[in-house]
Amino acid sequence: MPLTYSRYLKLEELLALQTPASDPPEHDETLFIVIHQVYELWFKLMLHELEKVKRDYSSGDLFGAIATWKRIRMVLKTLVAQIDVLETMTPMSFLTFRDRLDTASGFQSTQFREVEFVIGHRRADILRHYPAGDAGAGRLRHRLTERSLYDHFYDFLEGRGIAVPPALRSRDVAILLELMTDFDEGLQEWRYRHVKMVERTIGTKGGTGGSSGAEYLRTTLFQPVFADLWAIRNRL
Repeated sequence: MPLTYSRYLKLEELLALQTPASDPPEHDETLFIVIHQVYELWFKLMLHELEKVKRDYSSGDLFGAIATWKRIRMVLKTLVAQIDVLETMTPMSFLTFRDRLDTASGFQSTQFREVEFVIGHRRADILRHYPAGDAGAGRLRHRLTERSLYDHFYDFLEGRGIAVPPALRSRDVAILLELMTDFDEGLQEWRYRHVKMVERTIGTKGGTGGSSGAEYLRTTLFQPVFADLWAIRNRL
């Protein structure tokens, strides 16, 4: 049987995955499911590209790393743009199926936590939210122990004759690249839009899955991952 567009992309399987929990299905629940499944696909691509950045750094491929950071930044812009689509759903529409989410919450997105861990925002306490034996917890534990993005960047610096003190390798510091500043800014922009979307939809009510909703999300705002990239501007 010849390979077709549908078979290559496994479209029959993919398009069968949007199953509303409400019965009869509430109209906007399909939008909600599609948006969040697409988010997870973008997170998967971001992890794929971040792994390439690490390989580029360790192999000394500056131009490869630059091109990949540009791609990642465009993915972040797309994540922000998707919120515009989600905000076409009114608070009343969301309430028609919100109770069907039960204990499910975006806080449980393992891939987003992986992105955070890969770029250096590592918090072992996140693992307590995962039940024993959970596959996602296993991936996060691996991310906690693997070489960081910083380590791979230090490989790149040393490959160009720049001495990296051992003390620097042993602590988390920011990477001084404008493209990484772009990424950091984009991530903060996405967090802000996410918070405002949640506030617009459910106000100050608690989130699903036992989270505190917008209250928790607000604590993530204005906390750059690569803090030194921003601090260095005070010295210019």
